[in-house]
Amino acid sequence: MPAELILTLDLGTSSTRTAFFDQQGLRVAGATAQQSYPLITSADGGAELDPGVLLLAVVHCLEQTMHAYRTDPSLRGRGVAGIAVSCFWHSLVGCDARGASLTNIVTWADSRCREEAAKLRERFDEKKVHARTGCMLRASFWPAKLRWLERTHRRKFHTVKQWMSPAEWLQHTLAGDANCAIGMATGTGLFNPAKLTWDADLLKFCEISPKQLRPVSDEPTPASGRLAAQFPELKGVPWFPGIGDGAASNLGSGATKPGLAAINVGTSAAIRIMRDAGTVQAPYGLFCYRVDARRFLVGGAVSNAGNLRAWCLRELKLASDVELEVELAKRPGPDHQLLVLPFWTAERAPSWNEDATGTIHGITQHTTALDLLQAITEATYHRIARIAELVLAEATTPPKFIVSGGIQNSASAMQRLADVLGQTIFPNDEMEASSRGAAIYALEKLGHEPAHPPTGRAVRPRAKYAKAYAAERVRQLAFEALTSAGA
Repeated sequence: MPAELILTLDLGTSSTRTAFFDQQGLRVAGATAQQSYPLITSADGGAELDPGVLLLAVVHCLEQTMHAYRTDPSLRGRGVAGIAVSCFWHSLVGCDARGASLTNIVTWADSRCREEAAKLRERFDEKKVHARTGCMLRASFWPAKLRWLERTHRRKFHTVKQWMSPAEWLQHTLAGDANCAIGMATGTGLFNPAKLTWDADLLKFCEISPKQLRPVSDEPTPASGRLAAQFPELKGVPWFPGIGDGAASNLGSGATKPGLAAINVGTSAAIRIMRDAGTVQAPYGLFCYRVDARRFLVGGAVSNAGNLRAWCLRELKLASDVELEVELAKRPGPDHQLLVLPFWTAERAPSWNEDATGTIHGITQHTTALDLLQAITEATYHRIARIAELVLAEATTPPKFIVSGGIQNSASAMQRLADVLGQTIFPNDEMEASSRGAAIYALEKLGHEPAHPPTGRAVRPRAKYAKAYAAERVRQLAFEALTSAGA
């Protein structure tokens, strides 16, 4: 009998993907679908998603993937053993008692609650809260978002009966029920990853009750409701609660053991190491999130990465990706004479200066659009390098860095990242690391042990340019300190 499949949903802030993976954790060719959607932004830092738009995108992708399942003879006879989800962390939607959305999805990138975050830091000792929750008292996380919603949408806030992540809301809407995964709970900033309990003080201050949150459990619920009606093949299939995309990225890239670190550069960017022993805590300024009850992640994320590239392409009217690849490959070092603080969206690790805005210093009449793209890109890589230094401060030897995300589409970008880091990096052969990670998570829970994926050819730093970028990072740090002091 043919081996069963795992159906995956990869929910991102800019697009959703669906795919099938086999029991070895290999993606099935010809069944992947993708649908993009707009992020609703505003000048004051708003970054929301319309839940209905997300739902339509997911259903559209499911229709394409299930059509492939029904029409491909190599798939048609294979059962679906589970449904697995990777979802962007730290985002929430308020719902009524039946699970219908009452608010938009307020994403991790929404920084309108900076004032509330500052008030939280006045009310609580941020270092103590970080030690308990693994999260900072900043705009990215639920406490500040909830306080902002209570202030700005008071009537609606007090009619909400359930607060969910997008993953839970989608599962509840399509399949009739949903748990909140342990890892997803730790990304809220309201949960203690060591004790595996909600933080009572923060819940009280945010004026919500544990009864307004989905049950915290990694146990799946059987698919029913709308999903089963539209796709009878999925009726009763275990739907595993959605895990954070960062956890999925580590699982999907194979960065799950000591000596391995995952770097993902997509819309945002992050570096993470996974542990299954030791104190469930991170250095101040970094994060500590759960993968499940056994494993946890330590690392840091930056808000500005691929979203800045998209901004450059759109606003600077740059050439096609093919032309840019050729031109950027001709520019191996930081010869543009620009210093950039890449804070188009409120920044996170390592400095968490949420009031800082994007800054470009050094523009002259000689500056080109290509100079701007290169300098903005490098500024993001410098922040990744700073986080790497903090994450790995106690390591005796550098780990093997496995890189995934949209950056893999560009050989020149991979080389530039290696040069900025001053470290050898290895591309992940599975381009959709978070999709694969969701599948691995479900396969593990079902008793399978998929092999780690192979990595691509090593990309080694070039000594000359690594030295130049190290000096550039010193200048960038000094510039950031200067602008912060003058703010």
